[in-house]
Amino acid sequence: MDKDQHKAKNTEPEEDIVFEPALDADNAKDPAEMIKALKEKLKISQKERQEYLEGWQRTKADYANARKDEDKSRAEFVKFSKEDVIRDVLPALDSFHSAFGNKVAWEKVDLNWRMGVQYIYSQLLTALEKNGISLIEPKMGDPFDTLRHESIATVPTENEKENHTVAEVVQKGYLLHGKIVQPAKVKLAEYSE
Repeated sequence: MDKDQHKAKNTEPEEDIVFEPALDADNAKDPAEMIKALKEKLKISQKERQEYLEGWQRTKADYANARKDEDKSRAEFVKFSKEDVIRDVLPALDSFHSAFGNKVAWEKVDLNWRMGVQYIYSQLLTALEKNGISLIEPKMGDPFDTLRHESIATVPTENEKENHTVAEVVQKGYLLHGKIVQPAKVKLAEYSE
């Protein structure tokens, strides 16, 4: 398009365009009313902002708490995930305890061999302790604890104070990070008149 054609197109009469100042939402024309309306809008906006901020902070705190709970749950899972392996090793530990418990037979074994077996036992026990295993070793006369002890038999007693106490330890028990994996097997003293 050349300049002459462009001028010809723009020769149409122009309408006068009048711009009016923008009115607020309430269409108030009075400046005092406009200020009042704007202050109201500002209050509403500040209230909404505070609600959004508080909601965001709550969500952020909920997320942080959920993450802590998840980390704690994961740590617990890892902590007790070894339980099956440890349960498989416990019979070997019980065999050591049985061998050491038979004093007559144990004393007949060559001293060097006994020391070697005791050294292997201590290595196994140390490895298990590093992984959270601890022994439940009840003593004669200890009160019977239904959580830590399993009664496999009763032994009559004439002493009333010995009633429901450990009369004999048949097999030690085991804890994994404080959780009972295997209760100690005991014979329970039972008073009878």
